[in-house]
Amino acid sequence: MLQYDFMVNAFAATFIVAVVAGSIGYFMVLRGQTFAGHAMSHVGFAGATGAVLIGLSPLTGLTFFTLLAGLGIGLMGERAQSRDIAIGIVLSLSLGLGLLFLHFYTSFAGQATALLFGNVLGVARDTLWIMLVMGALALVILAVIARPLTFASLQPELAEAKGISPKILGTIFMMLVALAVAESVQVVGVLLVFSLMVAPPATAMLLARRISTGIALAVLFALAQAWIGLVLAYYTNWPTTFWITLLGAVAYLAANGVVHLTQNMR
Repeated sequence: MLQYDFMVNAFAATFIVAVVAGSIGYFMVLRGQTFAGHAMSHVGFAGATGAVLIGLSPLTGLTFFTLLAGLGIGLMGERAQSRDIAIGIVLSLSLGLGLLFLHFYTSFAGQATALLFGNVLGVARDTLWIMLVMGALALVILAVIARPLTFASLQPELAEAKGISPKILGTIFMMLVALAVAESVQVVGVLLVFSLMVAPPATAMLLARRISTGIALAVLFALAQAWIGLVLAYYTNWPTTFWITLLGAVAYLAANGVVHLTQNMR
């Protein structure tokens, strides 16, 4: 399997995405901003299709538009959680814009399918290096803000009283979510970002009480999903994204069952 360059690239890409998505996704779930993160992926789809229309790479447009969306959602502050309708409208409008751009550039239809559902086997070496730089940048910034971000996420009023600005932290974090979304789309696509950014962290939260342990488990679960999914896709010739999403659902249901069984035994 590893004699093929595209498989080596796929394993490397999923490793980068798993570490970034698991780490940032844990805080995203902790802060209750999963829907906002999902909306970013749809905004990114419009950005990717629009970029191709003017002669740029899809990843450039995807990243730029998700960063703009992250900035906008972050600046909304606490109001973002009470504006699901507005975010939903933006989400739908973004897909509509993406379809409009495709109407003017029909030869991009094949790449659009890859954006919607993922195509990790098509990740080129140049894209891999870009993903590595983006991922490293996101993780470094997350490490710097992790402690105050945790404080602001769990006790926002007390954090503000201590001189920590939840709005500024929230805006920085949503920009990190944007980077994680842009990377995750390369593996699982716009429509299935939840499979790597939500399922592993949610599973980890069921099993771990400490945040540090939860983040580690989220990364491990995301990596296991991605790598096992790649192996299964190679031997079955079924879509990689299908296996990744299936494994994520199975892991969450299994962890949920373990928790309920443990509670009943007590």
